[in-house]
Amino acid sequence: MTTHHAVDAYLATWNARGEQRTKLIAEHWASDATYTDPLAEVAGHDALDALIGGVHEQFPGCVFTPVGAVDAHHRQLRFQWGLGPDGAEPLAVGFDVLILDEDGRIKDVRGFLDKVPGA
Repeated sequence: MTTHHAVDAYLATWNARGEQRTKLIAEHWASDATYTDPLAEVAGHDALDALIGGVHEQFPGCVFTPVGAVDAHHRQLRFQWGLGPDGAEPLAVGFDVLILDEDGRIKDVRGFLDKVPGA
């Protein structure tokens, strides 16, 4: 998986709902993938699926979009994302670092929040 494809797959996973999200996680994430940000720390597909579902409940109708360019080397990449109504100014902005496994699947994510609603 190319770095840009990894970011596309990552954001598609965060934007997907229900069975589509489960399918994207199975396809693009390592079975023992971990995700850590200031608000959550989870491991494995089921926990990741539940976390993303919770974000959809908290921010109904919002979508994740890339902000700026992807910076990558070896099997790691970093990029900024926005979360908000489609086509509108993001309500939240974050910065994530993805580590890919040898097969190009997402193995580990370290997330940082740059802008959060109400902060």
